[in-house]
Amino acid sequence: MPELGRAALLVCLGLAVYAFAAGSLAAWRRRRRLAQSAQNALIAAFGAAAVAAGVLVVALVRHDFSFVYVADHTSRKLPTVYTISAFWGGQEGSLLLWLLVLAAYGAAAVLLNRHAARDLVAWVVPVLGLVATFFAFLLVAVASPFETQPAPADGLGLNPSLQNPYMVAHPPMLYLGYVGLTVPFAFAMGALLSKRTDERWIVATRRWTLAAWAFLGIGQLLGAHWAYVEVGWGGYYAWDPVENAALMPWLAATAFLHSVMVQERKGMLKVWNMLLVVLAFCLSLFGTFLTRSGVINSIHSFTQSSIGPWFLGFICLIFLRLPLLRAKTKLESLVSREATFLYNNLLLVALCLTILWGVSYPLLSEAVRGETVTVGRPYYDFFLRIFGLPLLLLMGIGPLVAWRRASLRGLRRTFAWPAAAALVTGGILVGFGAGSSRPGLIAYTFAAFVLASIMLEFVRGTRAAGSLTQLVSRNRRRYGGYVVHAAVVLLAIGVAGSSAYQTVRERKLRPGESMQVAGYTLTHRSLTTAAAGNHNEIRATVDLARGGHHVARLHPGKNQYFAEQQISNEMAIHTSWWRAEDVDVIADQVNADGSVYLKVLVKPLVNLIWVAGFVFFGGAAIALWPDAREERRLAERYEGALARA
Repeated sequence: MPELGRAALLVCLGLAVYAFAAGSLAAWRRRRRLAQSAQNALIAAFGAAAVAAGVLVVALVRHDFSFVYVADHTSRKLPTVYTISAFWGGQEGSLLLWLLVLAAYGAAAVLLNRHAARDLVAWVVPVLGLVATFFAFLLVAVASPFETQPAPADGLGLNPSLQNPYMVAHPPMLYLGYVGLTVPFAFAMGALLSKRTDERWIVATRRWTLAAWAFLGIGQLLGAHWAYVEVGWGGYYAWDPVENAALMPWLAATAFLHSVMVQERKGMLKVWNMLLVVLAFCLSLFGTFLTRSGVINSIHSFTQSSIGPWFLGFICLIFLRLPLLRAKTKLESLVSREATFLYNNLLLVALCLTILWGVSYPLLSEAVRGETVTVGRPYYDFFLRIFGLPLLLLMGIGPLVAWRRASLRGLRRTFAWPAAAALVTGGILVGFGAGSSRPGLIAYTFAAFVLASIMLEFVRGTRAAGSLTQLVSRNRRRYGGYVVHAAVVLLAIGVAGSSAYQTVRERKLRPGESMQVAGYTLTHRSLTTAAAGNHNEIRATVDLARGGHHVARLHPGKNQYFAEQQISNEMAIHTSWWRAEDVDVIADQVNADGSVYLKVLVKPLVNLIWVAGFVFFGGAAIALWPDAREERRLAERYEGALARA
C-alpha cells in the first residue's frame, strides 16, 4: 500500500514536470502536438494524485498504523467520519489534498478551454504544471504521507477540536477556494506570456474565480460557526493568523471581482486586475502554509522560501507587459460607478494589506530583533472600522451611481429613499438606547442604507422587466451580486450586535446557586459524568429562566479524550429567535465538590451571521448559474477581442 502511494506521487511529479517543461517549449515554439501532449500530462496528473489520495483514505479507514500519518492522527475508537476527515487533519494530508484539488482544477480548466482558447491554454498549462510540480515535490521529498513504521497497537487520535461535523466540511471548502484561485492566476500569467492581454483570460476564468471566491466565503463562515460552537470561548472570529490566512485572499478576490467588471465594460484597470490576481494567488499559498500543523511554529522557513522570489518574478512580468496593459479609456469622473468600484478596491486592498502586516509583523520582529511582539484584537478592530464601515456604505452607493458620469441632481433623487431609511433607522436605534456604541450605531445605519438601495434596485428592475424572475434571469451576475451584498449587510449587523452590545458575566456556582445575566437567571443543579465513545463527558446541568419562567435546561461541560489525552470545552447554547439573541454558557472550571465556574454571554443578533451564510450561498449560486444571454454576450466580446488581436 505505501509503495503504491509513493509511486503515484512520483508519477504525478513526473507528469507535472513534463507538463511544465514540454508545455513551455510547445508554447514558445508553437508546436501544437507537443502542447496537446503537455495538456494530456496535466490531465493524467489528476489520475495519479487521485490514486495517492485513495491509498491514504484506505489506510485511514483500515486503521493501518504502519503509516506514520495514520498513527499520528487517528485511533481505533475515533468515529469513522472523523477518521476520514483526518485526511486533512495534518500537514502531509493537507498538502496531498492541495495537490489533488489543484490537479482536478487544472484538468477541468484544460478540458473546458483547450479548443476555445488554444493559444492561451498553451501558456496556461506550463503555469499550472509549475505549481503542481512544487506541491508534488514537497510530497515526494519533504512531507510524504506514506512514511511507514512498525505498527503500534493504537494511534494518537485526532485533535479534539477537529472532532466536530463542521471540520468535515470547513477545510475542504477552504481548499477549494485556495486552490481555485490558481486557475485565474494561471490564465492571467498565460495572457501575459502569450502577449494576449485582452479580456479573453477574464472571460475564460470568470466562473472559476466566482466559484473559488464563493468556496472561500462559505468555508470561512463554516469555520466561524465551528469556532462558536466547538472551541468554547463564546466567539466566532479572534483575528487568529489561521483565520486571517483565509480572509486575506478572499478580500483580494472580492476586489478583483469588482474591478474586473470595469475592465469588461470600460477596458480599464488592466494592470490593477493583474496585480490583484497575483496577490490573491500568493496569499492563498501563504494561507495554505500558515494553516498547517508545524508551519506556524516554523513560519520563517516558509516566508523565506521560494514564494517571495516567485511573487517578485510575477510582478516583474506584469511591468514588462505594461505597454500591452495600458487602458485606452480613462476615468471620466470621480462620481461614477467605475469610480466607486475603484474606491471599493482601494479599501479592500488596504484592509487586506493591513491584516497581512498584522500577521507578518510578529514574525518579522522575532526574525530581525529576536523579540516576540503580539498584534492583538484592538489593532484589527480599529482598521476594520476604518476600512470596513466605508466599504459597507459603498455597497449601497455603487449600484445607484451611473456609469461614466453622474449628476448631483440625479444623485439627490436616487439617494433620497435610502438616505431617509438610514436616518429613520438611526433615530429609532438611538431612541432604544443603541447609541452606547458609536461604531455599532454607524454600522446599523449604513446597513439600513444598503438594504434600502438594494430593495430600490430590485423594485425598479422588476417594474421594467415585468417580474422578479425575468429580472434576475436577464442578468444573474448583477442581481446575484446584490443578494451577496445583502448577505454582507446581515453579516455586518450580526457582528455589530454580537460584539458591541453583548453582555458577559462570570461566577462560581455551587449546586442550587444562581446568577443573573441580562434579565436571565441561571441556576446550577448538578454535575454528572458519562462515557461516550472515545471520551468521557462531564456535564453541568443549568436551568435557564427569564421573568420567573423556565426557558431551557443547558448542559455545558468538558470532554476528556482517551487516546489524545486532552480536555476540551463543550459550550451550551440557547437560541431565542424571537428575542434575536443567544445565551452561551461555558463551564470554564469544573471542581470535584460539584461546583462550576460559569462564563455566560448574551449575544444579540449573532444568528444573523449564520443566516448571512445561507443568503451568501444563494447569491453566489445565482451569479454562477449558466445564463444563455450572458454566454452569447461573452462569446461576441471574445470574438471581437480575437478579431482586434
